[in-house]
Order: sequence, then structure tokens, then C-alpha cells
Amino acid sequence: MGSLWNPFSSMSDVDDNQVTIVRGEGAYVEDAEGHRYLDAAAALWFCNVGYGRTEIAAAMAQQAEQLHAFHLFGGFANEPILQLAERVAELAPFTGGKVFFTSGGGSDAVDSAAKLARRYFQEIGQPDRTVLIARTGAYHGVNGYGTSLAGIFANRDGYGSLVPDIERVQWDSISALEHAIEDIGPERVAGMFAEPVMGAGGVFFPPDGYIDKAASLIRSAGGLVIADEVITGFGRLGAWFGSIRLGVEPDIITFAKGITSGYVPMGGLIASSRVAEPFWNKEKNLTWRHGYTYSGHAAAAAAANANLDIITREGLIAQSRVIEDSLSNLAQLASHDLVREVRLGPGALAGVEIAPKALADDPGVGMRVTKAAMEQGVLFRPLEGGAVLVLSPPLICTSEEIDHMGSVLAESLDRA
Repeated sequence: MGSLWNPFSSMSDVDDNQVTIVRGEGAYVEDAEGHRYLDAAAALWFCNVGYGRTEIAAAMAQQAEQLHAFHLFGGFANEPILQLAERVAELAPFTGGKVFFTSGGGSDAVDSAAKLARRYFQEIGQPDRTVLIARTGAYHGVNGYGTSLAGIFANRDGYGSLVPDIERVQWDSISALEHAIEDIGPERVAGMFAEPVMGAGGVFFPPDGYIDKAASLIRSAGGLVIADEVITGFGRLGAWFGSIRLGVEPDIITFAKGITSGYVPMGGLIASSRVAEPFWNKEKNLTWRHGYTYSGHAAAAAAANANLDIITREGLIAQSRVIEDSLSNLAQLASHDLVREVRLGPGALAGVEIAPKALADDPGVGMRVTKAAMEQGVLFRPLEGGAVLVLSPPLICTSEEIDHMGSVLAESLDRA
């Protein structure tokens, strides 16, 4: 019996059967037994620049030798975090944004954004605006607010009531959103959380025009548009942020994962000038009593700056669109007996859903497809027990590597 408790895992199945990954290079990882795998999922959606980037490791080491970390409370800063804040603000789809950093992943970023949205309305004299709207199938992390916002029921089940004033609507229905706003009362709406593309919920791309229409409805009600870009930020959708690709200007953007490509944990949010104004107003002299010990960690910021250098220098935003074109070949899998749907859209992201009848007849079929692919040296990410197989490859992948992923997936479906 091992001591490690894996997240999102049935430990009765996993215990003593963990696959120990020991190294990575490019788009490949290797386990302790010497098996090499092409990573079709960029780990958990995050390894945009690939593995083994000594440039990032060197940047962290150099910064750690000089100053590994110092807190940002009370006005302190460090050089790499100041540089990073300016860079991230310039990449946002709006001007004048202010960047708040968290110490961990997207869960911290989402909770920060939710608290900021409610606090913003308190400070501008609209304290009744507390209701946050999310969508069915959404994944917004596992902290208190994120768990409450979750549109994946299994992620909320068993915890009781955590955060009040949360409303969920059908993920792709504008009419459902209209009715919800009417039922809630427009004067009570604080904002709506929306992923440009739903990731962990099953890789769902928004219907044409949905995001823009939803944003217009929320703004008409007086609320904030909050884009959860933890997965879609920093190149995944063929733009620095998915909101840019979809032509939307949110009021708040959450980010994590791709900002460092996972070389060290870091996340945060970008607040528009509108949202930031009360807290930066010298006459009001407000303090947002929120933050983390390791917000703006110096070595993490150095890693992020090196990561952004690589994305820029190697043209990985454009490469994401090349991968997008290559992934379109997966459409042919839609005719397979085990496949219900192949979900494709903007960016280096795709989902292959197993047919419900196949899952009903054999609930383990999706995981067998995943295992068969692993035996052939390709790692896909299974969602919901293998109901959906995800491709979100590193942005350094070549068209040949993407084609190989597709071929292995097809053969694995045949084996299953």
C-alpha cells in the first residue's frame, strides 16, 4: 500500500499501480520502466512549450540564487513579477488591465475572480449584486467558489452548500440565460463565468455567436463577464487568449496552466480598468483583503517570463492553428461504431466522445481505448471514466505527430 493519494482517482484501483513519469523531452514523456509516450494532452492541458526546456529551468535557478521569493503584501514587489505583470496586461484583449497573481493553479484564480466580482459591486454601491451564473458542464476548479460554480454535478456532490447565490444555466442556451436573469432579477446579477471552450466538462465549443450574445445579456443586466481562461490562455486557441479568438472583451480573465507551461505553479486574473478602478482610486483608499503567501513568487515569475519568451520566439500561437488544421483529420473517426461525436473547433483542442450505447453495454470501453493507446505509446486524457477522450497537445507538436495521435486513436478504437 503506497502513501500517495492521487487527485481525482479511485485509490482502490490506483494503489500500487501508479505510472511513475521520470523525464520529458519535447512532446514526449518517459516512465520509470523506460516506456516512452507521445503526450496528446499536454499533461493536464498545461505543457504548451513541451518538456525539457532548460531555458525555463535556468531562469528559475538563476532567480532562486538571487532571490527565490519575497511576499507582495503591503506594496512589496520583485523584478520578474513587475515585468510579467506588464507583459500579461499587454496581451489581454482590453487596455489598462491590472494583473493579480495567485500562488497555485486555476482554482485559486477562479476563487479570486469570484470574490473580486462581489467585492467590486459592494464598493460601487450595489451590494445586492451577489449572484454568479455558471453553465452546465463547466469546470471552475475545486476551491470553495469553484466547487459551487461547477456545472459537473459529481464535482459538487457530497460537500453540502458551500457558497450561496450561484445559478447554473444550460451551457449552450441563450434563452435559458435570458430566463435565469429574469428570474434572478437583473439588479442581483454580479456576473457570469464562462470558459471560451469547456475543457474538463467534455471539450464543448460554444455555438456560433453564443459567447458574444451571452456577454451582451450579462452587460445589459449590469453584471460582469468573467472568462475562465485557465485552459484556453497562452495559445491553446490560436491566440494569446481564447477571448481574442472569439472576439469578446471580458471584464475579468482568469489564467494559470499555460503561463508557465506547468514548470512551476502560477495563476492569476486580469481585471479590466473598470473593475480595478475602485481599488486603485486614491480618494477611496481601499484595500482588497485577499491574496496568497506565494502570490507573485519571484522564481515562478522568472519561469513565466522565460515561457512567454519561448512562445513568442518560436511562433507557437501560429503553430496552434497549424495543429488545429491537423486535428481536423479526426473528423473521420465520427463514423466509427464506438464514437458518438468528434468535437473540433478553434485551436489545438479536440474531444472524441464514446457512443452512449457502447458505454451502456460496456462501461469500461473508453478506458480500454485509453489503455490500448498507451500501449502504443500515446497518452490521451480520458474524461468521465473514458466517456470522452481529449487531445490538447503541446503547441510544439508537428503535423506528423498529430497525425500519429489520430492513427493510434483509430487503431485503439478498433482494438476496443
